[in-house]
Amino acid sequence: MSLISYISLAFIPFLIGFILLYGTFKKVPTYESFVEGGKEGIKIAFQIIPFLVGMLVAITIFRASGALEALMNWLRPIMQTIGMPAEIVPLLLIRPISGTAALGMTSDLIANYGPESFIGRLASVLQGSTDTTFYVLTVYFGAVGIKKMGDALKVGLLADVAGIIAAFVVVVFIFGTK
Repeated sequence: MSLISYISLAFIPFLIGFILLYGTFKKVPTYESFVEGGKEGIKIAFQIIPFLVGMLVAITIFRASGALEALMNWLRPIMQTIGMPAEIVPLLLIRPISGTAALGMTSDLIANYGPESFIGRLASVLQGSTDTTFYVLTVYFGAVGIKKMGDALKVGLLADVAGIIAAFVVVVFIFGTK
């Protein structure tokens, strides 16, 4: 095992130990603070669950109704014009909504087309270049009671579009189109 591997394995336990020792040195009740943090985490989890369930139900309805397939067929000619494979469209649409669904789609694309195909590479890079904008807004803004999220939505979707464009350009530049 290399030195970097040893350092990476030891870093987290070292960091936790350092924080505990530093807190103890500063007379902070570290165990009690940890327990309080755990209580707050459970409260937040219960606040988030209804928003999470609502989002997952909406995604399931969208896919099962055939709306995703219809939208994909409508966008296919546009995607082919710009050189992006139409098979990526469902991933582009689902990624801002659900990371888990997008990961499942990415896995399917890689299984069907191969990890070294243009589609497999593009799907992989898209996974890391975009975010789950609607999920973040729904779950986290909903959990803290923020009602006006229009500007955050615009910025999040703009960042997703920039990530999609950047992913496409990078994959074409590094790997080519086929």
